[in-house]
Amino acid sequence: MAKVIRISQVGGPEVMEYVDVAVGEPGPGEVRVRHAACGLNFIDVYFRTGVYPQPLPAGLGMEGAGTIEAVGEGVTHVKVGDRVAYASRPPGAYCDVRVMPATYLVRLPDAIDFETAAAMMLQGLTVQYLFRRTFPLQGGETILFHAAAGGVGLIACQWARALGVKMIGTVGSDEKAELAKAHGCVWTINYNKENFVERVKEITNGQGVPVVYDSIGKDTFTGSLDCLSPLGMMVSFGGASGPAPPFTVQDLASRGSLFITRPSVFNYIAKRSDLEAMAADLFNMVESGKVKIDINQRYALKDVAQAHRDLEARKTTGSTILIP
Repeated sequence: MAKVIRISQVGGPEVMEYVDVAVGEPGPGEVRVRHAACGLNFIDVYFRTGVYPQPLPAGLGMEGAGTIEAVGEGVTHVKVGDRVAYASRPPGAYCDVRVMPATYLVRLPDAIDFETAAAMMLQGLTVQYLFRRTFPLQGGETILFHAAAGGVGLIACQWARALGVKMIGTVGSDEKAELAKAHGCVWTINYNKENFVERVKEITNGQGVPVVYDSIGKDTFTGSLDCLSPLGMMVSFGGASGPAPPFTVQDLASRGSLFITRPSVFNYIAKRSDLEAMAADLFNMVESGKVKIDINQRYALKDVAQAHRDLEARKTTGSTILIP
């Protein structure tokens, strides 16, 4: 039997149940993984609340790290005993053992421990595709990145610094501002005290930035468009405050022929070759010391409801993991 977090209905943190579930043998293309740690991400809230629908009852969690216990027919890129990590669908990482598709598993370098891996796969791969593929940064740019003290944000601060990019980061408190600066953010804007659009224009001498990376959504979307320079790109990769408001293509034209994209990490890692290249880039950044993964919160798996409450209340910084 495995200890698993399940939901039978969508709703608040209280809908998550800590239950025992039988785990069988992996079928073709599958493996059985015993988790050492699981990641907590805002996408888990989207599934719990029904923003991202899925058949119920269902599991939650998109990220984990552990050891392979059994391998199904046709799986050749990993074997029993391998240390692995993943960020992938289907949800179900909130457990101590699971059977899952093998295609999204990557082997961990010896230098990266399980907790670090569980804390960085989804967030680290997100920064990798944002900076390397969605709007490839060359170095020398000044960019705007919302939620700079969150798990994705602190990785982005460090990665931007390593690339020679000057990052403007928005945060919700002075304490989070100091944390972002300590990780490489050049300018921070406390959106509870300052108008971030006005401050960005001030920092850039009225020019705006070539790209905005926005995971907040409703509360920042229109302001983010106003921060862009002509021909700039709006990268809307999440909606922590709610879905982005409706807009028209004329809104993009009137602001200077802007571009906009709504990427998802799962599209970027859909091809095995892309996943392996992206993971190798992420592992290299972490092993080199250029990016350090800050695990600032740890919860027992059974305490996942409190973890969700803290995440939604924006009480967390850096990465959060669940320990089965």
